[in-house]
Amino acid sequence: MRKGFNKFKGTGVAIVTPFKKSGAIDFQSYEKILTHVIHGGVDFIVVLGTTGEAPTISKQEKKALIEFSVEKIEKRVPVLVGIGGNSTSDTILTIHGSPFKGVDGILSVCPYYNKPQQEGLYQHFKTIAEASPVPVILYTVPGRTGSNLNAATTLRLANDFENIIGIKEASANFDQIFQVLKNRPKDFLVLSGDDALTLPLVASGADGVISVTANAFPHEVSQMVRYGLAGQMKAARSIHYQLLDFTNTLFADGSPAGIKAALEIKKLCQNNLRLPLVNANHEVYKKIRSLLQKLEQTN
Repeated sequence: MRKGFNKFKGTGVAIVTPFKKSGAIDFQSYEKILTHVIHGGVDFIVVLGTTGEAPTISKQEKKALIEFSVEKIEKRVPVLVGIGGNSTSDTILTIHGSPFKGVDGILSVCPYYNKPQQEGLYQHFKTIAEASPVPVILYTVPGRTGSNLNAATTLRLANDFENIIGIKEASANFDQIFQVLKNRPKDFLVLSGDDALTLPLVASGADGVISVTANAFPHEVSQMVRYGLAGQMKAARSIHYQLLDFTNTLFADGSPAGIKAALEIKKLCQNNLRLPLVNANHEVYKKIRSLLQKLEQTN
């Protein structure tokens, strides 16, 4: 069994990074959100992912955020940290300079903008796997990066490196995901990177999700995934359809703008983002508020 394999089954939350109006990280609100999602039953927390606005956060802030997260989470759930980039050498320098005490793994996104070939992607993640002191989960999200890790390359990495323990799949390419699910090693995780597609993928054999929606509704997302993994599909479908409109609306004017609006409505943090990201537009905000209030009344 690969080290760390069982730590990242179920529901992970791609945690937001709250900011004050000044732009500084709001650590008080961040602690409040950490408590909210842990009490809600999530299985692990992803720090400095896409939803955490990692590209806008400085190296010093990232170090402080990792250390704060580890301190406040207190080993109640595993911690996965986003470390990636479009320069392999810079990514390795980041790994070497990051604090790993209390960190259980890294989530590493496909290089963006420079569009490497599949062999380049293989060599990039090979280098990361060999440098990382903790297990690595791959992350393919071509809609954001312009770079897709195809099934053949994913399987090649899965078979060649025991330190690569899974993939967050946000390609929305069902054939690609099915090929990985069909041919992966038995101890290689496949996690949904699309909230709305989580239940169909779990029904097809995936191991869970790294969720944006779980910032707002950790109990409901976690319960849906647990039902799905246990084969209790009727109960899982009920939650899936309850959350579906809310989840889709979170992404209607960009993410994490939608989830930050929802967390402001829930009084968990201020609705501040760092440029070039801006707040969700007024109509989307109103719809998020309406759907959120409806869900809270239902649950």
